[in-house]
Amino acid sequence: MTQPTPEYVVIGAGIYGAATAWELARRGHQVTVLEARRVAAGASGGLGWRGVRANGRDPRELPLMREAYTRWPALAAELGAAVPYERTGHLLLYERDRDLASAESRAWAQEGLGIPTRVLDGAAVRRIEPGLAEGVIGALHCPLDGVADHGATTLAYANAARKLGAQVHEDAPVAELSTEGGRVAAVVLDDGSRVRVGRGLLLLANAGASELLGRSLGVRLPVWPVFPQVLISSPSARAPFVSLIGHAHRPLALKMLPDGSVMASGGWRGRWNAELGCGAPVPERVTGNWAEAVAVFPELATLKVVDARADRGEAASVDGIPIIDRVPGVDNAIVAVGWTGHGWAIAPAVAPLLAAWAADGQRPELLRPFALGRFALPGSAGAD
Repeated sequence: MTQPTPEYVVIGAGIYGAATAWELARRGHQVTVLEARRVAAGASGGLGWRGVRANGRDPRELPLMREAYTRWPALAAELGAAVPYERTGHLLLYERDRDLASAESRAWAQEGLGIPTRVLDGAAVRRIEPGLAEGVIGALHCPLDGVADHGATTLAYANAARKLGAQVHEDAPVAELSTEGGRVAAVVLDDGSRVRVGRGLLLLANAGASELLGRSLGVRLPVWPVFPQVLISSPSARAPFVSLIGHAHRPLALKMLPDGSVMASGGWRGRWNAELGCGAPVPERVTGNWAEAVAVFPELATLKVVDARADRGEAASVDGIPIIDRVPGVDNAIVAVGWTGHGWAIAPAVAPLLAAWAADGQRPELLRPFALGRFALPGSAGAD
């Protein structure tokens, strides 16, 4: 691969790589994106839609979600492409008194961070979702939450970046990072070719970032690979529900898809399949996931699971929120990893902050809670 040295090299063309490349390009910077397979080939693509959710998030993410609320409705116009997105509202359901007891405090905390939230009793939640099981006694409701087509959104970002001059190279797997004088000087591809790094590198390939850093620089991050399970049902003649659904104690997340089918997920994970070279669903976990869905919406018993996947590998961090920081030992590289369950909704707010950090050299305050230093004792190496 021969080309002029770009100012910035971005590794990964999922939602974060594509969006950050666009943010840099719209600021007039030269950007090259290196993607091992195809745009949105990983967790930013695949079955179903993704939730655009503030409800129940870690409080450290809510200021970013507040900003994302303002950006999602404008994305289609900004990117000049279809970005299927709908504000459906999110219901975090309660079936146990001990869980419902915390609802007022959660609502107060979310409201204080700019997220409209209200507590609903059983009667109020059934005015929104009359098909709920009798055991549901209340819910936490965020009316500004919704859903988006993740694959279409990622492709829209990538195409918009290309229109601004960004070079997006697919089928360009990275073998290692080459350093000189405490900086990443080049990215070496599997075929031996090198892409020089001008001002900075952004390592945004969620599933592969930690392994690449370990192999190239001996840097270890507290993350590990996971294979989230996604189920799709047969279409329903009438939508069993309209909201984005979560649950306080059941491992369950539900979405209605445009064709009338139901998407079920919620923390169930597949298992690595060496023969397939990707994650694969586990039959008993498919059965268990759908049983939880039917327990909450009994009408779903009339539908069947017609597709189950766990082929979109992600990375999970040890404390459940992303790691966004400079790469230890080099001064021109930023890594963002550990997004599973926490990355999609806030991407339109995080990407401009990553671009600004790379260009200006100053860590944005909204990203400070995600630093690696949170895992180190005060005064020790790596503490922020």
